[in-house]
Amino acid sequence: MNNGAKAAIGATAVLILAVGGQLLYLRHERNAPVAVKAPEREVLPDDDLVFLKHKRPDTLKDVKELKGSKLWVSAGGQMEFYPYVGHAAQYGKSAGTLLGAEPLVVKDAVEQVAPKAATFRIPGGDKQVLMVFTRPGSSDAAKEYAVPVGYRQAGQYTFFTDEIFFYDDPHELYKHWGPEIWKAVDAHEVILGMNERQVELSLGQVSQSTSKDYGNRMVVFANMGKPMAVTFVKNKVTAFRPDQGF
Repeated sequence: MNNGAKAAIGATAVLILAVGGQLLYLRHERNAPVAVKAPEREVLPDDDLVFLKHKRPDTLKDVKELKGSKLWVSAGGQMEFYPYVGHAAQYGKSAGTLLGAEPLVVKDAVEQVAPKAATFRIPGGDKQVLMVFTRPGSSDAAKEYAVPVGYRQAGQYTFFTDEIFFYDDPHELYKHWGPEIWKAVDAHEVILGMNERQVELSLGQVSQSTSKDYGNRMVVFANMGKPMAVTFVKNKVTAFRPDQGF
């Protein structure tokens, strides 16, 4: 065999080895276990981890069973309440509006025909259901009041107690807010750094907003007739002022 033939055979052998090695490598790659990256767990804000109790009452008896319970207002700045005198709510004499996180002690639940003017938040139905309560810690702690919490229509009850009240102390439920935030909430004020949930509990109902992008928008809070425009960026208050329109 001459040198040229030997060289050709050698080159062919090298080529076969190279191709064979490549095929073995590719086979190994195909058969190797695929490393799948585990999906990242969504980190929920502390507020979203809070368990809010619901009673879901559907009879007057269910609401009466709250007698003696201490509740706290969730729907701050929305529910008008009335003096309760002579076993009746005095609809014509508003005693004020319940404020966020305000504590109440339940005394009873009663039914009463409501005037049209008292059916803005809670329908009148055939009769409204009112919760009778006292306000511990207030200057008139022994005085009884009544606030609409539902209605009866054609024998069927509809209640809104789960939407109006906390059944547990929000100061404990949201203790991660810290003392500075809670001081502002209890004083019904807004401070820099608060989030939307905190401001809503503090100032009450939202009357309008610039967008639906929760936590990144300007929101006007009703604030008991003194509207406050609050700007949120990344769900933190960055600015606030008395509302003068957008």
